[in-house]
Amino acid sequence: MSPRDIPNLITMLRMLLVLPIIWLLNNGFFMESLYLFAFAGMSDGLDGFLAKRMGWESRLGSILDPLADKLLLISTMLMLMWLGLTPIWLVVAVIVRDLLIVVGATLYHYRISQYDLTPSIVSKINTFIQIVYILGVVMNQAFGWSAGVEQDVMLLSAYVVLTTTLLSGADYIWTWGWSAYRSKKL
Repeated sequence: MSPRDIPNLITMLRMLLVLPIIWLLNNGFFMESLYLFAFAGMSDGLDGFLAKRMGWESRLGSILDPLADKLLLISTMLMLMWLGLTPIWLVVAVIVRDLLIVVGATLYHYRISQYDLTPSIVSKINTFIQIVYILGVVMNQAFGWSAGVEQDVMLLSAYVVLTTTLLSGADYIWTWGWSAYRSKKL
């Protein structure tokens, strides 16, 4: 193991935190899940920062990082939906967007060429917004907020997540679709 493995280790830790976060949420330990999710969310920024700043980027990291993000975010959103804390339509939008990206990337890889796994700025913003949204939902439960204004803010936040999810999905479709068209291999 060398220092350049640190970002990948942080990413793997984020993946390992998914099960405890889901278990805590399912059992009503919202404050504890809030701490773990916040830690996992911060680790997403830390591993990327270290990889970029220290020159520790790797192909494995470019695969593991978005996988860890999706595992954390989708699992948590599914659990929050199961608990009735986040709207089904939002979770469906997030999952459909991610499935479209995976299917599109796979087709691109096998029909055109190896693709660059670097996330777009829109995708990074979407991931950040999703993390903030989930933190807000869990904080809402952890601190017992349930009156009008908080619920209105959470609904507005859900629409912001929906908007960034749709924009990010459209960005990927446009970027990779245009690239595929230019290559004339599809």
